[in-house]
Amino acid sequence: MREVIVCSYNPDWILRFKHEAEKLQEVFISEDIIIYHIGSTAIPGLKAKPIIDIMVVIDNIVRVDQYVDGMRNLGYEPKGENGIPGRCYFQKGGDRRSHHVHVFEVGSPDIDRHLAFRDYLNTYPNDKHRYGDLKYDLAKAYPHDVASYIKGKESLVEEIEAKAIHWYHAQL
Repeated sequence: MREVIVCSYNPDWILRFKHEAEKLQEVFISEDIIIYHIGSTAIPGLKAKPIIDIMVVIDNIVRVDQYVDGMRNLGYEPKGENGIPGRCYFQKGGDRRSHHVHVFEVGSPDIDRHLAFRDYLNTYPNDKHRYGDLKYDLAKAYPHDVASYIKGKESLVEEIEAKAIHWYHAQL
């Protein structure tokens, strides 16, 4: 059973991302990819589950199938789209997850959505702290109920995401 743990920001998360990004670069060595640190561990000062979220942007999503064995060799389990059309998703660590890799094709609107959320929260500390505090409280309330944890933060995520996308596109 997965336990929901939300902790204070850890600066080592950046190093863990960089280390894993180097490994992913080797797996996708014949591709021209871009690798981003996304999610809560990419936002200094934000309380987060200690799981590194990584986004890989590739020219042609169909070619990801060629790299599944390489991902497995790194300890990743392929999960298909896992609820987001156009994504190839991988998890590492089983019930004690350490990393998630989200692969999207160039041009996917989900790329901007993830980057907007990250960059917005890095810019607006009030929303960052509201989000972090809610996640922390939900993890305490539902330590063994991931579905309730996710459901509990859904409306705030939608609110912040809408503001973030508007803000992000105004910056371009």
